[in-house]
Amino acid sequence: MIEMIAALQPLLVGAVLIWSARVKLVSRHAAAAAHRSALVRLVGQRRALPAYRLLGGVELTLGGLLLLPPVLRLEAVAATVLAAGFLAYLGYARRAAPTSSCGCLSARPTPVSGRSLARAGLLVAAGGLAVLAATGWPDALGGRPVAGGAVLIAELAAVVALSPELDRAWLLPLRRVRARLTHPLRGGSGVPLLATVQQLQLSDAYRRVAALLRSDVREHWDVGEWRFVAHAARYQGRPVTAVFAVPLADPEPEAVRVALVDDATGHTLLSLAGTAPPTSGRLAVVPV
Repeated sequence: MIEMIAALQPLLVGAVLIWSARVKLVSRHAAAAAHRSALVRLVGQRRALPAYRLLGGVELTLGGLLLLPPVLRLEAVAATVLAAGFLAYLGYARRAAPTSSCGCLSARPTPVSGRSLARAGLLVAAGGLAVLAATGWPDALGGRPVAGGAVLIAELAAVVALSPELDRAWLLPLRRVRARLTHPLRGGSGVPLLATVQQLQLSDAYRRVAALLRSDVREHWDVGEWRFVAHAARYQGRPVTAVFAVPLADPEPEAVRVALVDDATGHTLLSLAGTAPPTSGRLAVVPV
């Protein structure tokens, strides 16, 4: 298995190098990306763009050689050295020019992050494996196409996941889909949590315990016609949970009530009632 994985690494490294070269050689934003990078600090403002283009040419040449069989051991060594150079450059950029942009796989302004460094480290490891390969990638992929394809897809997915500059292409759409499906600002009743918080903050119960609160909303849940909203708090020197009961159908702040529940024992230490008591909940809210 390891022999097959090693033989497939030139495909991974070559594809990443060609993609990176595309940004440096073809993108109309290449000049701006070069001048936002740490190359300005490293070689100067005037030499930043030529150095950026030169690096793109090296990436394109080496990436093409890695993709075209046969893959020579010298090419794999050169790819490993180049990836190690990337890793060193990103480390320098993060330390010496923390506001600079990576300019690696996209012209979009993206500061160097731990993910960028991890991606470079992954390419170094992939290049090192390619040096050890005993066969070419066509033989490895032809012999075990399903396993080989799965390895390549997993590695490419790792490269994408470790590339902050590509987040707009997959991570942001994924977050939008999750938000549409989960409705993070809504409870099970469909009433927005923000409306509930505004109602309880206008209540007399909230004003009477506001000085005790130590957090924003930590948890909320719906039971019947009531929404319970929990905050961390301190009461008489001990950690407690302030549980507000807010009626879902009654928008009046006077209907809100609160209980302070001891975190250690679960006992209700204080209860301030509104106009009507809730029927049930995950934490007891009863008069003392």
